[in-house]
Amino acid sequence: MDIEALRAETPGTQHRIHLNNAGAGLMPRPVVDAVYSHLELEATIGGYEAANREADALQGVYGSVARLLNADHDEIALMENATMGWAKAFYSLPFNVGDHILTCRSEYGANYVAYLQIAKRYGVKIKVIANDQTGATDPQALQAMIEDIGAERIRLIAITHVPTNGGLVNPVAEIGAVAREFNILYLLDACQSVGQMPLDVKAVGCDILSAAGRKFLRAPRGTGFLYIRRTVLQNLEPAMIDHFSGVWVEGDRYQLRDDARRFEFWENNYATRMGLGVAVDYALDVGLDAISARATMLADRLRAGLKNMAGVGVYDLGRTPCAIVTFSIPDLDACSVVARLAEHTINASASDANSTRLDAEARNLPVLVRLSPHYYNSEDEIERTLEIIGSMIKNKS
Repeated sequence: MDIEALRAETPGTQHRIHLNNAGAGLMPRPVVDAVYSHLELEATIGGYEAANREADALQGVYGSVARLLNADHDEIALMENATMGWAKAFYSLPFNVGDHILTCRSEYGANYVAYLQIAKRYGVKIKVIANDQTGATDPQALQAMIEDIGAERIRLIAITHVPTNGGLVNPVAEIGAVAREFNILYLLDACQSVGQMPLDVKAVGCDILSAAGRKFLRAPRGTGFLYIRRTVLQNLEPAMIDHFSGVWVEGDRYQLRDDARRFEFWENNYATRMGLGVAVDYALDVGLDAISARATMLADRLRAGLKNMAGVGVYDLGRTPCAIVTFSIPDLDACSVVARLAEHTINASASDANSTRLDAEARNLPVLVRLSPHYYNSEDEIERTLEIIGSMIKNKS
């Protein structure tokens, strides 16, 4: 991996230390150029005409995402964001009174409020799978829960692969093996893992997966995608459709598309889709194994440096934490730390209980500072960040 070349293709690295890739990664120049180029084409010849001229490239985005996930192109739908994809899939499920949703303690807040709404609407029950001793979702506890409840009463297993904070990587393939054993639908939120580490939907065994483009994948904001296994797709009808999702075949009858694009609408942002496709190809060219190894190495350096600072609390979980590092400094609230880092042109973020309330309450977490390096960050940037944080601790009043 030629870090200097990768940094030269990432304009933002010239101006700041970007450690907020779990929020939104810095786009590489080819992604920016792809978006600009399509916008210029729309301005020059018209929006419909530009889409027609670039039809092959736009169609190719489905193939790129499919290669990223080891899926088939007809199992991919392109979305405005991950939440839209997740919600469209989730709200297509036929919930009934007495159904159960099994989820993890580290589940993301946006997903959990949807469970609460469905529970209120249909009398569905939400059950939280216990963690193992490392803080990860325990597949053995999941299996015991299924055997206790009864597989026929469980509508869905829904897991966040990498939570928004805490560095945890849930054992999603082991969970998938349990889901397949009992023939239970398995929905995976991969927002923080796509682009950070390899993801193979066949190996994981999930039926549905949603992901964002803007984070570790380094695509534009306002992009995302949805994977739905072909054998599952035919049993799902979106809660809302238009004449792209379903064809109006007779005056009183419509027919849904056969592919995952039944979850799309006709109108979308073609320029950012072009950027998404280039971002996926860029990650594939760099190599997801290499990306994962370097991003994790940089995070480990951050984590080790923070643990060596007196009084700093590091809150990361799991056997092998990923490239998300969360910590707190006594007598300095997280938002103040983020603001002070910004004064030194270091991008960070703060994570409060609303994002992962079950985990936050179980561990009595404060508002956390979140640092999330990526492969294009340098070792010098990590050391500089640790130096600034050390100075904050030394000089705090």
